[in-house]
Amino acid sequence: MTSVALLLPLALTMGLCGLAAFFWALKRGQFEDLDGAAARILIEDDEEGGVER
Repeated sequence: MTSVALLLPLALTMGLCGLAAFFWALKRGQFEDLDGAAARILIEDDEEGGVER
């Protein structure tokens, strides 16, 4: 019974910290452009100094 009294507040605290981190990232704009990062890897750069093919 003492383990439940210890683990329940710990789980609630960790859940609230995760929720706070999600809202912080949402406020900072981390989820604004989800498709841009996925498409950016496919765009070929034509910069000098790269690996020659």
